[in-house]
Amino acid sequence: MASKKPFDFWILFTVLILLALGTVMVFSAGAPYAYNWFKGDTYFFLKKQLKLLPVGFAAMLVTMNIDYRKFGKWSPIFLVISIILMVLVLIPGIGIESKGARRWLGIGDYSFQPSELAKLSLVLFFSYSLSRRRDRLERFFSGLLPYLLILAVFAVLLLLEPHKSCTAIVGIVAFIILFCAGAKIRHFVLLAAPAVAAVGVIIAMSDYSRQRILSFLNPSADPQGAGWQTRQSLYAIGSGGLFGRGIGKSLQKYLYIPEPHNDFILSVLAEELGFIGVFTVLVLFLIFIWRGIKVSLNAPDVLGSLTAAGITSLIAVQVVINVAVVTGSMPVTGIPLPFFSYGGTSLLFLMSSVGILLNISRYANYERI
Repeated sequence: MASKKPFDFWILFTVLILLALGTVMVFSAGAPYAYNWFKGDTYFFLKKQLKLLPVGFAAMLVTMNIDYRKFGKWSPIFLVISIILMVLVLIPGIGIESKGARRWLGIGDYSFQPSELAKLSLVLFFSYSLSRRRDRLERFFSGLLPYLLILAVFAVLLLLEPHKSCTAIVGIVAFIILFCAGAKIRHFVLLAAPAVAAVGVIIAMSDYSRQRILSFLNPSADPQGAGWQTRQSLYAIGSGGLFGRGIGKSLQKYLYIPEPHNDFILSVLAEELGFIGVFTVLVLFLIFIWRGIKVSLNAPDVLGSLTAAGITSLIAVQVVINVAVVTGSMPVTGIPLPFFSYGGTSLLFLMSSVGILLNISRYANYERI
């Protein structure tokens, strides 16, 4: 193993800037919603986010200073814990139900979303296992199939919550890791037909999903119902123009955009900071993704390479889907914008993932400038 080097400055820099901007936007976007739902406390989300940030930073500092190979060895334990917690979520009286979904475990005022742990656990386990048995991927039944079965277990548990957006993310990231590990393209081609059929069945069995698809195809068909979120999001983006209305001056956040501090926070940012603000944020994400890929390509071993690729793609996929949703480029789905959207569990595991990526960068062989 190569000697330690300085961690990748650009990864940390972009994350810090995104977190700073995100905290400002959580307050700006969430103030009207908080005032309406939390007894006039416009600072509700800001106060909770400021409490969560130190926890996220602590998680990043811990994982940044633990050799990433240890996370690989621990990954089977994380995988089993994730499955147990996702099963517990489905048990009435244990899992917390909200808005028709059962995705949380909680004690008192504190809640935990096991799916966030599941995403990182799957990345770590796939990377660790594939780094030890890449040669078997040439064979479908003894090589690729066991990973598909593990993925299927996660997918079924997530769909039962239901959490379709997380299911999609887990599936996409898993296939990216498998591809990077050397899985055969012909196997993916053979899997394409049954995968598309399965997605079609899931959509057909869910009235909610079917309405989302129809509203995506024609948002004007039900402007007060299924098409509401997309239309309000586009109004916000369009009214922002080049430079925006200014921080705090969004109109659509006043209970027009549902969950403005969460899934549609980018819409409020577009309205308040305009094209320039959104462009800046996307450039920061692109820098992060570029440096993550650089770490993956220059990692000292296969485990480091696959883990860095998995973590980078996990964040990148969420960014792409969130941007696509708020711009009406794909059906509405509940994907938060990394480092921006309000949420404790998401922030905790995002920062933990960044810490692991930074640890890998300390062993990677490339220029840090």
